[in-house]
Amino acid sequence: MKPSLISIAMCCLSAWAQADSLKISCGAVGQELTLCKQAVAQWSKKTGHEVQVVATPNDSNDRLALYQQILGSGSDKIDVLQIDVVWPGILASHLADLKPLTAGREQQHFAGIVANNTVGGRLVAMPWFTDAGLLYYRKDLLAKYRQAVPDTWAALTATARKIQDGERAAGNDKMWGYVWQGRAYEGLSCDALEWLVSHHGGTILDSSGKSAVNNPQAARALTMAAGWVGSISPKAVLNYGEEEARGVFQAGNAVFMRNWPYAWALAQKADSAVQGRVGVVALPKGGADGRHAATLGGWQLAVSRYAKNPRLAADLVLYLTSSEVQKQRALSASYNPTIGALYSDPDILRANPFIGELYHSMSNAVARPSAISGRRYNQLSNQFWNAVHDVLAGKSDAATALQQLDVSLKRMAPAGFRAGK
Repeated sequence: MKPSLISIAMCCLSAWAQADSLKISCGAVGQELTLCKQAVAQWSKKTGHEVQVVATPNDSNDRLALYQQILGSGSDKIDVLQIDVVWPGILASHLADLKPLTAGREQQHFAGIVANNTVGGRLVAMPWFTDAGLLYYRKDLLAKYRQAVPDTWAALTATARKIQDGERAAGNDKMWGYVWQGRAYEGLSCDALEWLVSHHGGTILDSSGKSAVNNPQAARALTMAAGWVGSISPKAVLNYGEEEARGVFQAGNAVFMRNWPYAWALAQKADSAVQGRVGVVALPKGGADGRHAATLGGWQLAVSRYAKNPRLAADLVLYLTSSEVQKQRALSASYNPTIGALYSDPDILRANPFIGELYHSMSNAVARPSAISGRRYNQLSNQFWNAVHDVLAGKSDAATALQQLDVSLKRMAPAGFRAGK
């Protein structure tokens, strides 16, 4: 994050700090901030305790930088933090152990996510919502051009080109075939990991923590993606995050979009240009011999170990991650619960027709190598997304970029990455 942004945020947090209230940071992608404020207000009404909701940067890298500065100084300016699924290992030393305060309620949640949030035997965060990458498509346009939903990346490329060209010839010069997250940030690591795994190109690190990116399948995957830029994807995709991609798709100017489940509810709103015309499926395979791959995402709620009232903060976390609140969030904004029982809830299934299938796809979702790289994950991911971005931007070919990345990762951890080191 730029120093000026951090300084502004720290200044605002200082102004908000009050000993007799809690401060919670929430994301603001899609409807996150609105829903957070609503649920916090419900808890405040029930308990009589004031809570101040702090908006933090949408960009996950900037948000992590802000958290690290605040926590690194031992500040109590934020009591409850919304943290990414890959941050427990990075921030664990600054987070409170919630296990003595949960009365076992973490057992209602997906065991894999609870395990992800447990560092050194300490439960440092509670699961709030979970994600997996999805392919959104325009049902009406596929029907108009008599095209099947693509099962492989090659089929997606061909279909996107056909419909894009047809729509432009009909007068929509803003139409693009495929939009996704191409900015050099964590979102690109998610997209690129899906490309690699779908081509059997590895998961950045192998199970022993050693670099596994330098292989022909990975190079083929990145070469494929680079071919989209300026062809079926705008050159501006190199600066797209989730919201930029959603903006283009929801305005009716893209055939396909890669995004997280939150985009479904927004696409169905009355002011959406594509309301009722969107379908959702698993992301394509790398080829006939490839596999469907979706990066596991999601966010957690953690309590700062510097909070003045950690028990009260933990009570807020347990309320916000409860079945009641997770159902509200699923119904109003298609945020995926971390409580398995909710995936068979008839109300949720009516509101989110694809969520039942998503339950099964999540069991096969690909985790980023954060568990094995521990505190060094952000450094590793930064190296990965920058290498991928160089390929997408035409600054390097895939084979060269991956070879250089392999050297860099080995230099960073000569014996391989190890969790917590």
